[in-house]
Amino acid sequence: MEEGEAVKRPLLDNSGQCGTEFSSSPVTFVVLLSTAVVCCYSFAVGNSIGYSSPAESGILNDLGLSLAEYSVFVSIAIVGTLCGAAASGKVADFIGRRGTIGVTDLFCITGWLAIAFSKDAFWLDVGRFLLGWAIGLSCFAAPLYVSEITPKNVRGALMSVTPVLMSSGKALFFLIGPVVNWRTLALTALVPFLLQLLGLLFIPESPRWLMKIGQAEASENALRRLRGEKADISQETADIKDYTERSKRVSGEGILSVFQRKYSHSLIIGVGLMAFQHLGGLGGISYYTSSIIQSAGFSSEIGSMAVGTTQISAAGTCLGCVLIGLSFFLQVFA
Repeated sequence: MEEGEAVKRPLLDNSGQCGTEFSSSPVTFVVLLSTAVVCCYSFAVGNSIGYSSPAESGILNDLGLSLAEYSVFVSIAIVGTLCGAAASGKVADFIGRRGTIGVTDLFCITGWLAIAFSKDAFWLDVGRFLLGWAIGLSCFAAPLYVSEITPKNVRGALMSVTPVLMSSGKALFFLIGPVVNWRTLALTALVPFLLQLLGLLFIPESPRWLMKIGQAEASENALRRLRGEKADISQETADIKDYTERSKRVSGEGILSVFQRKYSHSLIIGVGLMAFQHLGGLGGISYYTSSIIQSAGFSSEIGSMAVGTTQISAAGTCLGCVLIGLSFFLQVFA
């Protein structure tokens, strides 16, 4: 197929002819469990974003930090995220998708403990940096894992759980932050990571990664666990082998190959959509909601709870959009 034709081909074909892109594979309990376990990272990211605002007054009063020191504490997470994201591809290829998620859990647990028991700005910053670094890793490894284990026909629907959980995690901390101590709030953030660490013991590694490192038998066993013992996995196994071989042939091109003219349109759209979301200032507002509300003459506690309520609304909106989109998707392939 020519490159131009591939671009113009519709995403959904209602002619009744479903190609391999939408092959109907069973959605087993193992697939749902694996997705639920891995998507705990989304809830945890929401916790991290929602922590600094309700904890601001408590940290400033208890540790005697200046506003400049607190600003460093808030922003150093972004530095950590950049570092983690830069290393995420290599780490995920070296120790696997599931292994990478497990490592990020350990770093996040260490980071939250450092924050919860910190006595000065230094340990606050260390903990926050570790959180950012781990989030940078998990924001690559977790969606990659989900995309590699889920059947193509439900991949988008399952991955859309991410924004719902992220909004829910942020909302929870905005709601309970004003009524609990900032140290207790940090300890509360350990729960998703502990649950995820436990869950990782019961889910398989990505079949694609196992095939990539030459463990063909382990890859087939993992795929059989995901699709069910009675499922025919021969075609999907062949697709994974073919994909792995093609990936090895192009792996030597490097990241600079993305900047070719033929990819410019897709690159501008993809990067632009991500950039405009973050350049809109939503992150800064989330981090300093208490200060913003207080400067407007309202109680910071009431303001944080109000923002938490809007986050619940946002999560509900996301869930509604997911359900509507899924219903149209099922109608097309009914």
